[in-house]
Amino acid sequence: MKISIERGTLLKAVSQAQSVVERRNTIPILANVLIEAEGESVQFRATDLDIEVVDKALAQVERAGATTVSANTLHEIVRKLPDGALVTLTDDGASGRLTVEAGRSNFSLATLPKEDFPVMASSEYACNFTANAAQLRRLFDKSKFAISTEETRYYLNGVYMHISDAEGGKVLRCVATDGHRLARIDSDLPDGAADMPGVIVPRKTVGELRKLLDDDEMDIAVSVSETKVRFATPNITLTSKVIDGTFPDYTRVIPTGNTRRLEVDAAEFAQAVDRVATVSSERSRAVKLALDEDRLILSVNAPDSGAAEEELAVAYGDERLEIGFNAKYLLEIASQVDRENAVFMFNSAGDPTLMREGNDTTAVYVVMPMRV
Repeated sequence: MKISIERGTLLKAVSQAQSVVERRNTIPILANVLIEAEGESVQFRATDLDIEVVDKALAQVERAGATTVSANTLHEIVRKLPDGALVTLTDDGASGRLTVEAGRSNFSLATLPKEDFPVMASSEYACNFTANAAQLRRLFDKSKFAISTEETRYYLNGVYMHISDAEGGKVLRCVATDGHRLARIDSDLPDGAADMPGVIVPRKTVGELRKLLDDDEMDIAVSVSETKVRFATPNITLTSKVIDGTFPDYTRVIPTGNTRRLEVDAAEFAQAVDRVATVSSERSRAVKLALDEDRLILSVNAPDSGAAEEELAVAYGDERLEIGFNAKYLLEIASQVDRENAVFMFNSAGDPTLMREGNDTTAVYVVMPMRV
C-alpha cells in the first residue's frame, strides 16, 4: 500500500479514529487503526468492540492495500507535522512496517496483520431515517449532563432515544437521568422514524457522536435496530452497540401538579448560584432558595468554611417557600437554557422541581431537592 494525503485531512480522520480506541488494551490489535486504501480514497477504521468508527478521506492512492498501525502513535506523529504538509504512507508487507514520510521527517511504525482486525458485524436495521445535525446535537447536548455514572444501574449509563407522544403529536425524544435529575428533550419527528425501536445510546457513543454534529447544514443518516445504532455522514460512519437493558418509566418522575411558578433570568441565576456555592462544602454543595413576593434569596451555610447570601429580583407570586438543591445540579440545568428566562415550577420543599425554558415544553428538566 502506498498513499499520499494532505496533513489536515489525515489528522481529522485519525483523531476521530484514535478517540474511540481505549488506552489500556488486553488485545493489542484494538490499539490499532485499520487503514484501507482503494480507488481514490482511504478508510480509517477503529473499534473498542462496542463502538466502531470509519472515517473516509480523499487521497492519492498509488498502491491499493490495507494494514493496521497504532492509532495513538500515528495521531501523535500527524499532529506534530507542519500544517499543509503532504504525508506519504507506505506499507511494506514483508517487513511488517509502515513508513510515514513528510518533508524531511521519516517514521517507521510496527504493524499488525489486517486479518486480525475485528470488523463489527453489520446488522439489519429496523429503521432508517435522516435527521439534521443541529436537531440531533440539541437532543444529545441538552440531555447528556444527566447521564448516570453509576455502574450498577448500567441501564442509566446512556441517553434513551425513542419515539413518544407530545401535545402536538409524535416526537423524537431523548431522556437521561441519574435518579437526582432528569432531562427530557423533544424534537420534530423525522420522516421514516415512526417505527424506531427505543434504544439506550451509551455515554461514550454520545461523546463520539458529538464530533459528527458540528456542521448545522449536515444531514445525518440514522439507522436503528434492537442491538445497534448507526450515525453516518458522507465521510464518517459511527456504529455502536446499544445498552442491553430497560430504561425506567421516566414519566412517573416528571411532576404534573407543581403550581408555584418562579421566573428568573437564567444567566443571572446561574452566576448567583455559582458565587454563593463558592463557600459550600464540596461534599453536599447545598444551596438554599428562599422565595418570597418577587424576590429570591440564595444562601449557603457551611459551618466549617463560612456563609454566603445573594438576592435576585424575580417573578414569583405564590406563598413563601424555602427549598434546597445541590449547587452542581442547579448550575448544570441552568446552563442548558438558551433563552433568557428559566421557569421553575415548585410544589413543596420535599417534592421534585420542574424547570423549562420560558413556555417551551420541548425541553423539560427535573431536579430532586436536598435537605438544608
